[in-house]
Amino acid sequence: MKQNGFHASPTHLEITIDELGDEHISTSVDTPLRADAFDLTDEQKIQQIAEHFGQIMDILGLDRNDDSLSGTPHRVAKMYVKEIFSGLNPQNFPDIKLFENKYKYNQMLVEKNILFYSNCEHHFVPIIGKAHVAYISSGKVIGLSKINRIVQHFAKRPQVQERLTMQITKALQDVLETQDVAVVIDATHLCVSSRGVKDVNSSTVTANYCGKFEDETTKKEFLKKPVRNCEKTDQYCYPCIVGMEKHILQYVYHNILE
Repeated sequence: MKQNGFHASPTHLEITIDELGDEHISTSVDTPLRADAFDLTDEQKIQQIAEHFGQIMDILGLDRNDDSLSGTPHRVAKMYVKEIFSGLNPQNFPDIKLFENKYKYNQMLVEKNILFYSNCEHHFVPIIGKAHVAYISSGKVIGLSKINRIVQHFAKRPQVQERLTMQITKALQDVLETQDVAVVIDATHLCVSSRGVKDVNSSTVTANYCGKFEDETTKKEFLKKPVRNCEKTDQYCYPCIVGMEKHILQYVYHNILE
């Protein structure tokens, strides 16, 4: 019997924890959160995470009396709560104001190359990528920087790339009061490049096209929008950017990680 993509019996699920992580399984469009996720204040979370992370360091055999390590548990805890996982708290969603589309601009608006840093929820290591976002106004618009902030908000939580793509799409639809939204994400997962298969050349691309962007002509128009000038040809070139990022990752892997 097969359930949710896994071979299973009523009493046994034939998949290991490692296999689940390496297959990058996503179980829900919504980030899995406990009912009491926000009962603790940020300060209480930082205190408890610091205590537990200190125990992890002890188990690993690290000497927390060393000057370099003594403050690490608190630094990590503060980073988790206030920075890289701050998007878990809905109160941190960016304050966004809608404006009337007084220019009557009725074509797509595209915001490309939105750099983001997220973390894989299976191994808690970085996901580094770029989001390309477009929408067609239904009469309302938002400031360009707000699109970036929405991307950053959902990136700052343990993530799966498919979920990140859909969460950004849904948020923009709700904020802009339109179904006409497209999101494409191209990202490198360090859980693939720095461990496991250790593939530093691959990247993962996800896309979500809604409303008018489901039309092939509109979709193609969005996808062919220029990214930036290529230094070699002075033409708009997306592969050059991807190649540059992969070159950096390869350097890090061969000169630092090995």
